[in-house]
Amino acid sequence: MALNGLLDIEIAVSDPRALHSFWTRHGMVATSDHVLGTSDRPTQLRLKEGAYRHLTKLRLSCERESDLTDIAQRLGDAGISASVKDTTLVCTDPVFGHVVEIVVGSPHPLTPTQDRAFNGPGRAPRIDTRASAVLDRSTPAPRRIGHIVLGTPHFAKAVDFYAALLGFRISDQIRKGLATFMRVESDHHNLMIQPGPTSYLNHYALEVDDVDAVGLAGTAVVAENHEASVVGVGRHNLGANVFWYLRDPAGNMFEFFSDMDQIVDAETWDRVHRRLDWEGEDGPAGFSVWGPKDPPPVFFNPPDIAEIGAGRQAAGLD
Repeated sequence: MALNGLLDIEIAVSDPRALHSFWTRHGMVATSDHVLGTSDRPTQLRLKEGAYRHLTKLRLSCERESDLTDIAQRLGDAGISASVKDTTLVCTDPVFGHVVEIVVGSPHPLTPTQDRAFNGPGRAPRIDTRASAVLDRSTPAPRRIGHIVLGTPHFAKAVDFYAALLGFRISDQIRKGLATFMRVESDHHNLMIQPGPTSYLNHYALEVDDVDAVGLAGTAVVAENHEASVVGVGRHNLGANVFWYLRDPAGNMFEFFSDMDQIVDAETWDRVHRRLDWEGEDGPAGFSVWGPKDPPPVFFNPPDIAEIGAGRQAAGLD
């Protein structure tokens, strides 16, 4: 595919320093006062001050300069202006209003996950010692920003922008487009578009090494704020990843996740596995295989949703 990476995101919050401090306490690396990264990727989360919390920039990568030309042509044909300078394309998301920047390149490779030994019936690689999560309970460091989820009443228009114009691949859909999982990497999804009362950032997701890391990282957040947990721990149907959703000090929901489905052979996935009419066994979305079966109402309607809507109106976005 032409697009090949989710590089980083930028979000506006009322107090960037407080959020920066939160993430440095929870394993991210401070590149500067307003930029956070990981051991492999120095830039993953950019912060800026804003009147209301929202996504301000999404940075992606593509394979070749010709890909930028093709994307700019599709955007232009759809009436969306885009500028291409050297190896960078910049445009504005027509639904959410954030900047989309696409550069020629690819995400920096990740070092392999630490090798934990898990015992099971007929297989015992760990003997005469305790599980590593028992021996080392330090907070695991996030490895990268893996995906974002955006909510909007204009979900069909948003999906068209990302899939038809920018070139995201559709991995699965709920009820033929009510919600759409899309990817630019091998992950099942780097972006999900779903319904929302206004156009807003539903959550951003940080990958950690494994299910123990999800539990340890989430526990460290809850130890600071007993009300931070939103829903989890569980395993999703679509994407199949282990999840725990929590709230950061700025009010953003975020997810610690691990063990995401990987799609390398797109043709086989589309022919054999892709579902465009997913209903699920437990509710319309089949939220989880195990764990909480339904997210709480605040999952789709955060406490500050009215403030976000008012902020968008004041900015001329709705």
